[in-house]
Amino acid sequence: RMLTRTPSVVAQVFLLLSIVLVIAIAVIQINQQQVLSPGLKYGIVLDAGSSRTTVYVYEWPAEKENNTGVVSQTFKCNVKGPGISSYESSPGALAKPLDDCLSKVKERIPVHLHKNTSLYLGATAGMRLLRLQNESAANEVLASIENYFRAQPFEFRGAQIITGPEEGVYGWITANYLMGNFLERNLWRTWVHPYRKETMGALDLGGASTQISFIPEDSEEHFNSTLQVKLYGYNYNVYTHSYQCYGRDEAEKRLLALLLQKSKASANVDNPCYPQNYNTALTMKYFLGSLCTQSLRPANYYPNQLVNFHGTGDPGLCQEMVSLLFNFTACRDREDCPFNGIHQPKTNGNFVAFSGFYYTINALNLSGHFSLDDFNSSMWFFCSQSWAHLQFMLPKFEEIYARSYCFSANFIYYLLVHGYNFNAETWPQIHFQKEIGNSSIAWSLGYMLSLTNMIPAEGKLIQLPLKPSLFAGLLVFLTATALLCLLFLVYLCIVSHNRKNVPHVEHVFVPE
Repeated sequence: RMLTRTPSVVAQVFLLLSIVLVIAIAVIQINQQQVLSPGLKYGIVLDAGSSRTTVYVYEWPAEKENNTGVVSQTFKCNVKGPGISSYESSPGALAKPLDDCLSKVKERIPVHLHKNTSLYLGATAGMRLLRLQNESAANEVLASIENYFRAQPFEFRGAQIITGPEEGVYGWITANYLMGNFLERNLWRTWVHPYRKETMGALDLGGASTQISFIPEDSEEHFNSTLQVKLYGYNYNVYTHSYQCYGRDEAEKRLLALLLQKSKASANVDNPCYPQNYNTALTMKYFLGSLCTQSLRPANYYPNQLVNFHGTGDPGLCQEMVSLLFNFTACRDREDCPFNGIHQPKTNGNFVAFSGFYYTINALNLSGHFSLDDFNSSMWFFCSQSWAHLQFMLPKFEEIYARSYCFSANFIYYLLVHGYNFNAETWPQIHFQKEIGNSSIAWSLGYMLSLTNMIPAEGKLIQLPLKPSLFAGLLVFLTATALLCLLFLVYLCIVSHNRKNVPHVEHVFVPE
């Protein structure tokens, strides 16, 4: 009986130990982040666009989990006034508008972390144009910015003008990063590459340029026109193209220049894209002083001469004029070349359209998913309104934007449908979005992730106390041990029970 009791006690001890160990390992594995976390780290990016500068503050856990780029946006501030390229004649005046946002940023980031917080400034198409037009002026603007930030308490990492393709790819990284298309947490709470998750294309519309970025169906075939991006040990061949002078503001300046060219009277010009009864006087320099409209300048170009534009609110004529901004003949009907003679593989999959795309769609009172027909009818309705009526239709009324939404809508229509070849069937694959969670969809996040190596080329994921394979192995081993102990105990119970039920027979020796 003693012999039976010993294995039973041993089995019970093993069973108990296995259960305790399984629970302990699982709890440690799941909660280890809270134990390790030594606080937060911060990064600041200034998106110096052509029409304005936006300051973004990003934060992430300070432990090595940042190798996976678990970054979130915690603050955003729009710098008052125009984009930095407008300060070409007075670079010193840049400091004042920046001060307001920077003082708010200083309050957001704990003082003891200021000197370890990296600050980046990336300038886009407005500065690309200025550099082409007047390189020394562009250098002076950047030098003025560098002087300003060197006097700030942050770790300034330089101001640079980023290229169009970089802007496109960084926007693509931001959109897919925020949608969790690069990383997700698995059962063991570790970061893994999502299984067969598709990436999204990115459509960005700025003031001076527009970008399209996506992974073509057959990236091998389009190898020359794709950029290879390596994220978490995976390669992505991203097709990206940036169209200079096809940003919203520069495209509208080209429209105004065309209208002036076609008009009989040079002082008074009808604009079918401006709302009915809207009148404004613009200097020639305002729309003809840009590099994008240089070829459209009249012989009698006087920078300070005023031109009166009168809105006629004519959707049909507006559309006709907008079509002239695109060169559709340069492609000679080649399918992989939508406009301006630029090679582009066929679009596929879902796209996210942000920045100028989103703001225009929002002004037309559209959101989420809507058909191309819905878009066209909203655009037609909006473009037929009088200036007086428009003031009651818009959620936020600012003259410089309000007068241009009709043009923007027509421009977006031509760019997406005739330019990028989206049609009634593929249109619903475009998601017009401003942000995901609390983070803005902009190239700035992708830019910071790349510059801080927050997205490593090789997938170095969260350091867990146990590697997932060892964790899984231990779980299997301990669960198997517990099951075997349980089966053994059941077996002992049955044996013991059977012994009790065997009838007791007394052996009687009968003498022969």
